[in-house]
Amino acid sequence: MNTAIIRSSGLWTPPESVSNDELVACFNAWVEKWNAENADAIAAGELEAKAPSSSGFIEKASGIKSRYTIDKAGVLDIGRMRPEVRRRSDDEVSVMAEAGIAAARQALEAAGRDAADVDGVICSATTMQRTYPCIAIEIQDALGIDGFGYDMSVACSSGTFGLINAINSIQTGQADSILLVTPEITTPQLNFRDRDSHFIFGDVAVALLIERDDGQADGWSIVNARMKTSYSNNIRSNFGFLNACETPEPVFEDRYFVQEGRKVFKEVCPMVAELILDQLQANQLTAADMKRLWLHQANINMNMMIARKVYDRDFTPDEAPVILDEFANTAGAGSLVAFHRHSDGFENGEKGLMCSFGAGYSIGSVILERRAA
Repeated sequence: MNTAIIRSSGLWTPPESVSNDELVACFNAWVEKWNAENADAIAAGELEAKAPSSSGFIEKASGIKSRYTIDKAGVLDIGRMRPEVRRRSDDEVSVMAEAGIAAARQALEAAGRDAADVDGVICSATTMQRTYPCIAIEIQDALGIDGFGYDMSVACSSGTFGLINAINSIQTGQADSILLVTPEITTPQLNFRDRDSHFIFGDVAVALLIERDDGQADGWSIVNARMKTSYSNNIRSNFGFLNACETPEPVFEDRYFVQEGRKVFKEVCPMVAELILDQLQANQLTAADMKRLWLHQANINMNMMIARKVYDRDFTPDEAPVILDEFANTAGAGSLVAFHRHSDGFENGEKGLMCSFGAGYSIGSVILERRAA
């Protein structure tokens, strides 16, 4: 059986970022307007007044300080409060593909590869811009890759599940080189009028180039990979093509992400820590063998709890790096972006672990070993 190695990575971000202060100013202006418009109903007890938000609340609850977005003006317009995207013709590159192509090209350039070196593209993300044709095939075509492509989604574990699929393709000999692309355009899924969630998501695209290990060049060899799912309704989005057929017709808000945050925190953190510790033990490793954990970037408090359980001690920022402050929650891309930004400083043979988790519930965990030339 072939062995797989992560050769390189690439990252794309939108040019615009929204700070907590900017987001809160917009939200609070909308709250003031809504409360004024509904003052009589609020006074009569028919409606409950909306509560304002604050940057301090957001940072304490999540660790988020800013987020990238595909359209800042639309997000901060109190008459709209969602990104505005120009509808593109069928002959134009889609928004998701455009983001993914940019990240993929950066990954190829970092490895000194081109389209002729790649056999396939996996596009794995929380949601896809359309049902078909596949975004992966669009990316494949734009890059000029003669091979195959397919889309997949496992919510916030999409990145690691896609990585594991790429590894499997190489191990079985189906391909010698796979581009994993995770374009997460998540701000359109967010209800910017919901105080508990209006700050959560950010837009990004990340790509990994996974190749058959030739035993020579730099990269990260795959020690072990695990996947686990357990059904839960606590993180959910009901938006899809069947909505148009529903009776009664869905309300506008049905298109958005919703979650029971406290339940998710209590249920997911122990599940993730247990899987990681079991995985390490099964591979005759301990937490002391892991120089770094690249965890899913949903919430800083979740990451801190999981890292403490895994290391069984206080840990340094370098051992479990956080990118939430700049990127916010980028869904399936989070752990891959953390890896892209914080994979330096490893000597040959040193190990780290990449783990994502989210709706489903789902967990994907991959142990990596640095291979230096």
